[in-house]
Amino acid sequence: MHGQVESLSFPWPDPPAPGKTIELAPGLIWLRLKLPYLLDHVNVYLLAHEEGWAVVDTGLGDDETRAAWDAVLQGPLARQKITSIIATHSHPDHMGLAGWLARRFGCRLTMTRNEYFSGAYDQAARTEEQTEDRRDYFRRHGIPQETIEGLLGRGLNYLTFTAPLPPSYYRAHEGETLTLGSRTFELFTGGGHSPEQLMLLSREEKLFLSADQVLSKISPNVSVWPTEPDADALGLYIRSLTELDRDLPDDVLVLPGHGIPFYGVKTRIRQLLEHHERRCDEIATACDSRMLTSWELVPKIFHRPLDAHQSGFATGEVVAHLNYMVRQRRLEKHITAGGIMRFKTI
Repeated sequence: MHGQVESLSFPWPDPPAPGKTIELAPGLIWLRLKLPYLLDHVNVYLLAHEEGWAVVDTGLGDDETRAAWDAVLQGPLARQKITSIIATHSHPDHMGLAGWLARRFGCRLTMTRNEYFSGAYDQAARTEEQTEDRRDYFRRHGIPQETIEGLLGRGLNYLTFTAPLPPSYYRAHEGETLTLGSRTFELFTGGGHSPEQLMLLSREEKLFLSADQVLSKISPNVSVWPTEPDADALGLYIRSLTELDRDLPDDVLVLPGHGIPFYGVKTRIRQLLEHHERRCDEIATACDSRMLTSWELVPKIFHRPLDAHQSGFATGEVVAHLNYMVRQRRLEKHITAGGIMRFKTI
């Protein structure tokens, strides 16, 4: 029994090997799938449900991940079936194979509405108007033309790594419950990392499937994207963390979308809130002596070389902090004659 937790502890420090699973509790299995990025894995959880398994998240929609699933379904899960799929959010590493598995096993997909339609939008072919709007968005944030083309190409191609979604789904609502086998979960949703990310809490078993909202060792990306350029993603994320800090028991076992399971959710929430406040302070310091663009702020926040994929996330994260700080009246935004946005500490 874990009571008030003042630090993080990791009961399973070693993740499952490729093609293998770890039983975390009776009827609860942990599977890990590879990703071709710096963040090189995603966690999948399987819960006993209706003489089979409910799957929470599915991995990327590429051939390597399909092969990994085939190996698991012929190995640890041989002669067993998938009876339900829960996609916590629309990012390809989490719902990339949701449609493929749903069709393969004829089972239902559960998501929140915002995540389902966000995923459907990302799967749609880009129009020239949308591409030009994205190009203008990056230009207004001071990004050089050659970098913009990289962001529009390889930097955003990861959005296409998804199998087509099923034409219908079961809508998950904040505050409702979802029964999976013998377990009943309270449903939480939160914005910031994605529009309406789904999280599951079993108070009886003290389990919290946190998706990417609360990770054990890294801060989830909180970004603003061209489709909603004035979004307050960081404000939504901070609000979500504050609500989770209020509503969650402190002694839950957190099962995150990346990293390893841990105890100490309240401690981790405080760490994440402090991380974003430090980042705001860094931006305020950088913008104190002169006006800077989002692009000029990226190397002041991220102190390592970034490829196109990473640069897109880094820029989106800087914009999220800038939008938040403008709303908090910590920064003011200036628009040059050429339409470039610059920011100055108030």
